[in-house]
Amino acid sequence: MKDAHLVQRKNDHLDIVLNPGRAVNTIRTGFDDWRFEHCALPELDLDAVNLTTPFFTRTLNAPVLISSMTGGAARATDINRHLAEAAQTLGLAMGVGSQRVALEHGARHGLEAELRRIAPDVPLLANLGAAQIRGAQGLDYARRAVEMIEADALIVHLNPLQEALQRGGDRDWRGILDAIASVVRALPVPVVVKEVGAGIAPAVACQLAEVGVGMIDVAGAGGTSWAAVEAERAPTLRERNVAMAFADWGIPTADALRRVRQALPAMPLIASGGVSNGIDAAKAIALGADLVGQAAAVLAHANASGEAVIAHFQTLIEQLRVACFCTGCDSLQALKRAPLLPVTRGTAL
Repeated sequence: MKDAHLVQRKNDHLDIVLNPGRAVNTIRTGFDDWRFEHCALPELDLDAVNLTTPFFTRTLNAPVLISSMTGGAARATDINRHLAEAAQTLGLAMGVGSQRVALEHGARHGLEAELRRIAPDVPLLANLGAAQIRGAQGLDYARRAVEMIEADALIVHLNPLQEALQRGGDRDWRGILDAIASVVRALPVPVVVKEVGAGIAPAVACQLAEVGVGMIDVAGAGGTSWAAVEAERAPTLRERNVAMAFADWGIPTADALRRVRQALPAMPLIASGGVSNGIDAAKAIALGADLVGQAAAVLAHANASGEAVIAHFQTLIEQLRVACFCTGCDSLQALKRAPLLPVTRGTAL
């Protein structure tokens, strides 16, 4: 019964996120508060702009993580295959959705060694919720999640707001930091910690850095609102009203990114949460990100085919390349130093 409930929850999430008229998010990412200074004389060859970036022990062709999207529903098999095909074709990183159902109930739905065979040359990231690694089987779950897809790293996702609003959600979050520290010590691969759309504040980022986390995804507000998603799933009006009050809760992605970068100058950072195109991606890198992540923006394409996912990310990558060119930057390292000006509302620049 619990297995069926978890699978139905995953199916509900897919249905809601795939429907643009449901769970509408009203909070802004903050990327539109910034504008690049245009360079009218770039003195560059556009095609020679270097977008490669290191990612742990591998190198990506572009600074893009296909972010954790779905796990546990049967139709996730095709989605994960399409995403892996695109990651391999384009040389991008891929994070899988939560492996909880696969570990607890054996329903893997594409989260298995086949994924590594589809994408042998790119980073694959396993994924577990913080509540799962805190339990008695936490270390075993973490090891098995990595082994299941021959992962290069493990993502631990933090979603306290979603769990608080979800009927049957994990409400006791005591000991999570210690559990993360234990997993960091025990695993042979790096641990990445991410939020799911409410952002990570500098104080939390510093706690994660202190226990040895290898990378942080700030995953700020401005993309999918999981509070609004849970409001759509709420079985009663009272639960819906509680959830909807938090639909615009969180730290906007650009703000979370800037503040965490200031607090942790050397920590590898991923910016996700409402990154809509390659210009947002360029702004994220200039604000301190090493990679950018997309999930909901590509989900409909992933539901269709691998070719559709490839076309989507080719567009984003070309937009990023042009943004580098028109700021006079021949590489991502140069883009980090590109002039990025605050936008004054109501004033033309």
